[in-house]
Amino acid sequence: MQETPPHIAIVPTPGMGHLIPLTELARWLAEFNINVTLLIPNDDSPPSNSQLSLLQNLPPSVSHRFLSPVDVTDLHSGIPVETRIELTMTRSIPDLRDSLRVLSESTRLVGIVVDLLGYKALSLAQEFDIQSYVFFITSALGLCCAYSMPKLDKMHTREYRDLPEPVQFCPGSVHVHGADFPDPVQDREREVYKFFLGLTECYSKVTGILVNSFFDLEPVAFKYLMENRGKEDNFPPVYSVGPVIRAGPEGELLDGSNSLKWLDNQPNDSVLFVSFGSGGNLSHEQLIELALGLELSGQRFLWVVKSPHDKSNASYFGVNNVDNPLEYLPQGFLDRTKGLGLVVPNWAPQVQILSHGSTGGFLTHCGWNSILESISHGVPLIAWPLYAEQRLNSVIIAEDLKVAFRVKPNEKGLIQSDQIGQYAQCLIQGEEGRVLQEKMRTLMDAANVALNKDGSSKESLAKVAQVIMNHKITKNESNHLDN
Repeated sequence: MQETPPHIAIVPTPGMGHLIPLTELARWLAEFNINVTLLIPNDDSPPSNSQLSLLQNLPPSVSHRFLSPVDVTDLHSGIPVETRIELTMTRSIPDLRDSLRVLSESTRLVGIVVDLLGYKALSLAQEFDIQSYVFFITSALGLCCAYSMPKLDKMHTREYRDLPEPVQFCPGSVHVHGADFPDPVQDREREVYKFFLGLTECYSKVTGILVNSFFDLEPVAFKYLMENRGKEDNFPPVYSVGPVIRAGPEGELLDGSNSLKWLDNQPNDSVLFVSFGSGGNLSHEQLIELALGLELSGQRFLWVVKSPHDKSNASYFGVNNVDNPLEYLPQGFLDRTKGLGLVVPNWAPQVQILSHGSTGGFLTHCGWNSILESISHGVPLIAWPLYAEQRLNSVIIAEDLKVAFRVKPNEKGLIQSDQIGQYAQCLIQGEEGRVLQEKMRTLMDAANVALNKDGSSKESLAKVAQVIMNHKITKNESNHLDN
């Protein structure tokens, strides 16, 4: 009798930046004869077109279900994104428990995978006697940062942004100034700070942590995490499995802007791609400076523009602004840059743009997905971090890997047009830009090697799959197999 394949539940926390890598991880696990169900928490808004498009064309062994919407109307608009995510997860636990119960009765359920903020769901693994994994969807240095926070909390009483000297999150790693620590730890009085302090205590009980990075990208951080397993920090097994990125055509979304056709008519490596991700926003004043800077640069550009907002992560939960973002551009800008640049409202197919031969650089908000996509296609960067852990990511790419220029705000917090123009010129046409491009293409080759059949990331994922396949058969599973 053929053995029933093991079944894994994957639970992403809200946000496209979380759903994308966990959906791709589901595809990868399916290649090891592991069945997967994506259980997707939901606030009081219906699934977006982007979510639905992403979930199309999954392999037969990967299914998905949106959990019942939870009520978040009692949350004020200024609440930190991390707090809203945590509360959404907490309020989804009853339906998540019911979904796992159904899976345990109808499949050989052996484990649950959550992302870095989904720790609330880890307790359910004990209830169902199954394995538990964290998919850490940002850098290995970010995981070292999380493990460092309890020690740093005891060492310092001031806010980290006021520390006089930078710190190292592990021996030999790049030095990080306190102002570049992730947003959730920038105010020690907030509840989200306490949540981050306790994060790694929850991680210590899991079967393993999968990190969306690859060994040759962050060897110092990975060596530290792997060599300290079971020591004072109580690390569980850590697996480098990245870059897990969205590959190929982005679902059935149509490129209504014809950005790819426009790129086809541009010279190789000549276009600066400008995008701040699915969640990022600029203020109106900053939007004007960016537009003028692109114009000043004289470089070809493809800019995905969104309506301005004073909150940098205003679009994180997929709130669609009915305004036409083009109306906020400087008067005459579109006419003056016609033929030089293409301005696209709200969305463009990022993976296809980064893989296009005409794209020579990427001005990015430094979301880890975008960084990995850039590395995978060899595109050098201008780092413009906005929120979450993006400032830490910008330190990695600008100061450690040295594949990016990092913008510097003035005393008012603005990045000025002349600076933007200079960086664009230097990246696309300057000698320093060519150096960054050469380094980035070396990383691209390393990423490809990591994902080869015998590469470090493929081998790590195979180890995870083997642990999943070897999960002990509980009494409940034995009854299911007998039936």
